[in-house]
Amino acid sequence: MQIVGAVLDRTGVSPPYATAGALRTSTLDLDPPGPGEILVRIEAAGLCHSDLSVVDGNRVRPVPMLLGHEAAGIVEAHGDAVAPEAGLAVGTRVVMTFLPRCGRCAACATDGRLPCTVGSAANAAGTLVGGAHRLHRDGAEVHHHLGVSAFATHAVVSATSVVPVPDDVPADVAALLGCAVLTGGGAVLNAGRPATGDTVAVVGLGGVGMAALLVAQALGHEVIGVDTTTSKLDLARDLGARALTPDEAVDADVRALVVVEAAGNARAFETAYALTAPGGTTVTVGLPGPEARASISPLSLTAEARTIVGSYLGSAVPNRDIPRYVDLWRAGRLPLERLVSARIGLEDLPAALDRLAAGAELRQLITFDERITA
Repeated sequence: MQIVGAVLDRTGVSPPYATAGALRTSTLDLDPPGPGEILVRIEAAGLCHSDLSVVDGNRVRPVPMLLGHEAAGIVEAHGDAVAPEAGLAVGTRVVMTFLPRCGRCAACATDGRLPCTVGSAANAAGTLVGGAHRLHRDGAEVHHHLGVSAFATHAVVSATSVVPVPDDVPADVAALLGCAVLTGGGAVLNAGRPATGDTVAVVGLGGVGMAALLVAQALGHEVIGVDTTTSKLDLARDLGARALTPDEAVDADVRALVVVEAAGNARAFETAYALTAPGGTTVTVGLPGPEARASISPLSLTAEARTIVGSYLGSAVPNRDIPRYVDLWRAGRLPLERLVSARIGLEDLPAALDRLAAGAELRQLITFDERITA
């Protein structure tokens, strides 16, 4: 079938992205789903820093690549060997997650602590988990982004890259569950594991960081949000958190037993470590450039019995964690709708990248309607 999608033809692109011409909407051919794969009609997809990091070259990926990794959609067809017990009947709404799990490798046996070896290799190669390319343009292969490639009207993905959700979960909420909430929420729920009464601090209030703030609040914790952007601090206050700039937090000697770093830069990591109380845990989920270096005191790590935890995808097991977030949302304790800062179309993506790079947005959500047809 033919689809419309946003394809990145070169990496290492500098802003302004609105005029750089690296990301363009194209008509592509999408193969039918193969064994263990499904065809999904995309309803909503979020723009994340992990997409920007491919555009600017901080994450090396093969091109051309159809970007997008956080999305929700409706199952339209199955390939062979999709088990009925997976709950992926045609018509089911699914959350698309950016790390397929084979369920057989040693990493998959770590309860989410390590990313799946098989899925990680496929993501690096720009293929689906079985090694296939299902996307083509003018007869040439187009690579898949993190097994999803959601900036398109349809996608073929591995059945291990999706989690079904009930019909009452709207597409814009379901899409956020696939990256922002799994990553930010999981940094609290799975990696930080605050005890009852512990204060949680979050450094970096983008989509992932604000999701961490919301999940920490939903779990009953007092939360401190730290960022340099006034609008994000204002939203954190409106959500009921204490909100400070990094300098304000350090000058006030703010400390928390669990501190999540979600900004993806060395200074933010150093700030998060400085805000961690003795005996506490610093959880880092941000993805800085490979050349980034941070400085901490090894003495404080030992003398204050601190822990630093790296958490990829929030140390999540999506089939386990997404239903828990759905339950919190249904109970009115997790207002994920507040993460959506703008709604855009595919044609708006280049300008949206500029706003994301400037730190002006949480989640810009691409919604698909009759204006975009295959």
